[in-house]
Amino acid sequence: MKAKATPFLLADLGVTKSHSRPHTSNDNPFSEAHFKTLKYQPTFPKIFGCIADAKAFCRTFFEWYNQQHHHAGIGLMTPDQVHYGQADAIYAARRETLCQAFRDNPQRFVNKAPMPPNKPTEVWINPPTVRSENRV
Repeated sequence: MKAKATPFLLADLGVTKSHSRPHTSNDNPFSEAHFKTLKYQPTFPKIFGCIADAKAFCRTFFEWYNQQHHHAGIGLMTPDQVHYGQADAIYAARRETLCQAFRDNPQRFVNKAPMPPNKPTEVWINPPTVRSENRV
């Protein structure tokens, strides 16, 4: 008995392969990262009793994710803080706090005054490429 190679079998069955790769519009790394955060949440159940249980869990999860969870990719701010225009004020307050800590105890910092994480500027799944004016 001899089997077809998997890619040929999938092609015969009409299944198209998809991998997370640049410039592929149907791959969404933001969704994938979000699903991982959801599944690794300590309160994520092994099984939901019914659809109502799943919806109730997700309502609580999304509220926490947007209002309390500080994301490294957006300067340790919450999505709500960035979405509602609070990022500049939060960044300024953090910077002032860190500067004050440096002024009070410079020996605690090795080379320079600490800085807060960079403020979020823009987010792209596939950033646009800059074209040269000289290219055809």
